[in-house]
Amino acid sequence: MRVIALSTLRVFWENNPQYQDAREPCLAWYRHVLAADWHSPVAVKADFGNASVLKDGRVVFNIAGNKYRLVVWINYAYCVAYVRFIGTHKQYDAIDAQTI
Repeated sequence: MRVIALSTLRVFWENNPQYQDAREPCLAWYRHVLAADWHSPVAVKADFGNASVLKDGRVVFNIAGNKYRLVVWINYAYCVAYVRFIGTHKQYDAIDAQTI
């Protein structure tokens, strides 16, 4: 899979010192997804059993032991994962994961 954009993740932990602990878990997720071959939501769930598959290719991943939420839009046909949001549970609750 291609992941767009690592920079979104990097900005999260670099611009917010209180989120420095997200760095390694985000990078581990990123490396895992680069090596993944997801052609359907079922493949995502097989890799990440605790991921929440939403409508229209959206998937919510739990990062750093469920401390953070990562919303990704996956284009299965082109094998591309677009990072749409990363934040705490409180920040996640303030957004609409289907439209962000």
